[in-house]
Amino acid sequence: MRRNKEETNATIHKLIETARKHFTIYGYTDSALEDIVREAKLTRGALYHHFGNKKGLFLAVLEAVQSEVAERVESEAARSEDVWEQLIFGCRAFVAAAVEPHNKRIMLIDGPAVLGWDAWRRMDEQNSMRLLRDQLQWMQQLGYLKPVSIEALTHALSGAMNEAALWMAQMPEEGQPLEETMTVISLLLEGFKQPGPGNGDRT
Repeated sequence: MRRNKEETNATIHKLIETARKHFTIYGYTDSALEDIVREAKLTRGALYHHFGNKKGLFLAVLEAVQSEVAERVESEAARSEDVWEQLIFGCRAFVAAAVEPHNKRIMLIDGPAVLGWDAWRRMDEQNSMRLLRDQLQWMQQLGYLKPVSIEALTHALSGAMNEAALWMAQMPEEGQPLEETMTVISLLLEGFKQPGPGNGDRT
């Protein structure tokens, strides 16, 4: 039984990794299932068994991308013990990861178009947005944030970063737009700081 489960997991992983490469290079519409299974050295029957259809396969690929981005956000935020730096590092990690070539077409362009905005947003809420909400709630509990609605703030910041990532994805270079975006996000977050000793207020 264990060997069968390992073989099943290996098949699923192979299909997702191969499909991710095709969706990145060709986009969802121009990626052919025949080419994906041929490169993966598997059958269409295996693909249909595990994912149902092309849309189901794309959903699994997007889930993998979203999960990787969330892990990167969490890892980057953990580089600092300062809560404000954690927030900034996490925001930067999300925007930078979203526009990387192996992520942006799947995550920003085809994701909403193929699955619809409602499904895409639900997936975002389960990954990077969840981490953002948790960080903001924690900061407010510690007295670092003004008493605003965390739900409203989470959606506002998440929406701003997603829109910034979409803008950056259309730019010919990544470095300058990323720095410009992070300057804006940092200034935006300053408005939510709760004055006090923990935020550098010496009065």
